[in-house]
This record gives sequence, structure tokens and C-alpha cells, in this order.
Amino acid sequence: MIENVPINSRRVPKRQLLVFNKLGIGTRLIYSHFRTGIPKKAVWGRPQGGKGHFSRLTDQARPQTFGVLRCSGNKSFLCSMSLLHKALKRGGKFQNPVPTQVMSQGNMGSLFGAYLTNKNEVIPRHLPGPFHTDTSIYRIPPATGLRITWIGHSSLLIEIDGKRILTDPVWSKRASFSAFVGPRRFFAPPIALADLPSLDAVIISHDHYDHLDAPTIRWFAGQQVPFYCSLNVGRYLREFGIQENRITEMDWTDQVSLGEGFTLTALPARHFSGRGLFNRFTTLWSSFAIRSRAHNIYFGADSGMYAGFAEIGASYGPFDLTMLEIGASNPYWADIHMGPVHAAEAHLALRGTLMMPIHWGTFNLALHAWKEPIQTLLKTAAAKQIALFAPQPGEPATVSGKPYINPWWDR
Repeated sequence: MIENVPINSRRVPKRQLLVFNKLGIGTRLIYSHFRTGIPKKAVWGRPQGGKGHFSRLTDQARPQTFGVLRCSGNKSFLCSMSLLHKALKRGGKFQNPVPTQVMSQGNMGSLFGAYLTNKNEVIPRHLPGPFHTDTSIYRIPPATGLRITWIGHSSLLIEIDGKRILTDPVWSKRASFSAFVGPRRFFAPPIALADLPSLDAVIISHDHYDHLDAPTIRWFAGQQVPFYCSLNVGRYLREFGIQENRITEMDWTDQVSLGEGFTLTALPARHFSGRGLFNRFTTLWSSFAIRSRAHNIYFGADSGMYAGFAEIGASYGPFDLTMLEIGASNPYWADIHMGPVHAAEAHLALRGTLMMPIHWGTFNLALHAWKEPIQTLLKTAAAKQIALFAPQPGEPATVSGKPYINPWWDR
């Protein structure tokens, strides 16, 4: 009989436990199942029954399990690891919370062939928009205390109980190192930078061009708003003109105060970093939990699916709103972008009430048709009974706890 071994030293989620087979007695075994980027800290306990040996991990258990099981005589001990820990480095490079491949299927040749033969409508035949934000709305606080304006992709203006937070601001025409090549926006930003209301914080999740836009950051150099970013991303902010005293770099599980009753917590994500071929993994990538006295929301930024979402939900949830990526996924890079189906699963694991799809409908970053992520999410959410929050770009939409969908992509 295969079963999860309970642990008795403290409460540990069952999903983190090694699979244990209650067989044998008097054997002396030491087994280690090592995972990239797992800390050495352990939680020890004695499994029920007091005797046995471990069985081979199933494919289902393997991606979610890490630990050390020791059997000596009739005593067995289990080491269960958490995925919520400070980021680790190996050889000067940051590690993901679980083993991760940037390219997880095929090779560059097959990928190049897939792009050459792709027939999907990756760029809209009829460009959406233009979209325009009525900035007079920002003079009146949201009735519920929570309002979101989706600028596009992962750029969000979040109004939460008196604070205004901007995430991963990208106002350039292209998500690229150049103004002349690279993925071009499907629609212009619905609000000019100069027309933004006063901000209390800017969050930068990681250094990829579709999340860290040099021209946009340089515009903020003349402002006073503080920046909160993942470890080592501050070097780019300084390069783009942001003063040192305005930059707070955050490691995973770091928490800062944004004022009385407000906290911002950096949390793990399964992704990677780099603004070139030779500097990958030298800066950190993160997701963020934003909590006020009245609301708790989660900004997922970029991430592949992994068991850490359930741990985040257990430790930092439940969340009134999860903002999760649904676009730019593909089997070639399945570990680093989860797509709409896994995003729905992540939302449930996070213990979210409303799910807001982000990271789609703005840039061509994959092989799927540009509408496919939202179309798939609508079906998946209906099947899983997930309430969606999907405003149109530039629409200051109040979060009331009830589903809201503005189907702008079909107009």
C-alpha cells in the first residue's frame, strides 16, 4: 500500500511528503531525493507504524516532492522541504524553486521550423482599440477599495485601499532592446505616462524586456515614486536613472511595509531572467502578494506551474484577486510559462476568489493565436467554476468579488 507519510513535528502540507511504502523491518537505508535550489533546513518526524522503507516515487509525486527518508531498525524519519524560502544561487546563478528547463522540448532547429510553418493568427488581422482611460475616475476612490486598470500585458495600475501601485510598466511600442525590431504592441497604452495618477509604488518582477522597459523607467527617473524589485534588478533601475534611495531589492519571502496595514511580499516564481544570451539567471524573478487591511491580492508576473502555488495559498492566501499569466505558453517552454489551463489550476491552488488573466493580448510572444489564451480560459474557468475578472485595456474596473468580463477581443 502506497501512502503519504504524516509528519508529527509540525503541520506540513501533505503534497510535500515523500511517498512511503510500509514494508520491511530491520533494514538500514539512506535515500536522498535532491532537488535544485532547496534549502538545507529540514523538518523531521516519525511516520506512522514506525517501520518500513521508501518506494520509488511516482511520476505524479516526483515534481512535487523533496526529502530524505532514513530507516534504521524500526525507526523511519522523513525530511519535508518547503518551496517558500530565500532564493538560492549555484555558480553565481539564481535557481528556480524546482528543477526547470527554459527549453523543455525539442531544440532550436525544431523551434525555428515551428515558427516558419505556424499558421495561427498570432497578430490580430484587425488591431484592437484604440483604448482610452477616463482619468477623471481616479479622483474618486473605488467603492470597494479595490480597482484595477489593465494597461496591457503585465502592466497594471492597482488601487487598493488608498494606495496606488503600478506593476511591470511597459509603455514602449516594442518589448525589445530596440525600437525597430522585436514584438510590437497590438494597441497603444490607453493612458499616457504623464496622465497617471500619483503612485505609491512601482513593482518590477524581473528583467525581461516585456516587464522591464528602459524608456518607461527613464521617464520615472524624474519622479519620486519608490521601486520594489527582485534581487539584482536594481542595477538596471540605477542605470536607467532611478536613484538608489528609491530602490528596494527583495528576495523571496522578503516583506516590506507600504504604510500602516499594508505589506508587499516577494514570493517565488518558476521562470528565469536575462536581457541577453550571456546574463541569464543573474537577476531574480518573483511574484508578489499585496495585502491591506481590507484586501489581499496576488500578482503572479511570469511563472510556470509548480507546487509552490499551493504553498503560497496556504501561507499567504486566500486572495481576493489573483492576477496570473495566460499567454506566451508553448510545449517548448512549458516549465516557464503555464498558459490558461495551468493558470486556472494555479488560481485554485492559491485559494483565489477572482482570477484576472494577464500577460496576453498585447504582444506576439509565442506560436498560439492571439485570442487563444482567453478563449481557452473561458472554457476552463466554466468547467472549474472559476470566477473571472477580465476588463478591457484601460478600463478602471472595480473589484467587487463578483465575476466581470468585458469581451473586447471579439469586437
